[in-house]
Amino acid sequence: MAASQSSRVLLQADDVHHAYGERAVLAGVSLTVHVAERVALTGPSGSGKTTLLNLLGGVDRPTAGRIELEGRLLGGLDGNALALLRRTSIGTVFQFFHLLPTLTVAENVELPLQLLGVPSAERRERVAALLERVGVTGRSGALPSELSGGEMQRVAIARALVHRPRLVLADEPTGNLDSRNGERVLRLLRELSDETGTAMVLVTHSSEAAGICHRAIHLRDGVIETQVRRSPLLP
Repeated sequence: MAASQSSRVLLQADDVHHAYGERAVLAGVSLTVHVAERVALTGPSGSGKTTLLNLLGGVDRPTAGRIELEGRLLGGLDGNALALLRRTSIGTVFQFFHLLPTLTVAENVELPLQLLGVPSAERRERVAALLERVGVTGRSGALPSELSGGEMQRVAIARALVHRPRLVLADEPTGNLDSRNGERVLRLLRELSDETGTAMVLVTHSSEAAGICHRAIHLRDGVIETQVRRSPLLP
């Protein structure tokens, strides 16, 4: 992460609280994510990691506090504006891939561009380039059911990046993979983040996954317990 990027704030959360009914899940979380920075959210199950990720991505709204992405207050956007912001500025990678089963690999990756109205020629070019980059060009016509777990996650990464978001949110992206495929996916996420300057917030229980990040934030009982900052330039 270059110094010029590290000084630019992309995502800001201030005193964020969230509760489901009377059960408090987050109790005053504040954090900043800079352009091109990778941040790991770690902590035991039930600590609030996935809830925080959903709030940062505008999937849910905080009970209290404020979240800004690219200077835009998420709580101030109506449903349509929030959906457009998420569609243009955020990519998501899930533990269980969430590929559409009736679409081919290429069609799954192309879908975000279709939703944005990108012309068909540009869609094909961008999809082909990303499929080649993640190493699944030869599987472009396959259905998800015909892929291995590692292939499905690489397709999901391509789908998350094809619309060139500023931020990728990843929820246990290696949690459903064996160690070999997990290492390959982590290397790919790190390389693509570096190549594109895309920031990433990654929920994980894995020390290997946290190891690709510039900073690790450890949550416990809905609050930030510790932060570990690594070198801004990883080897």
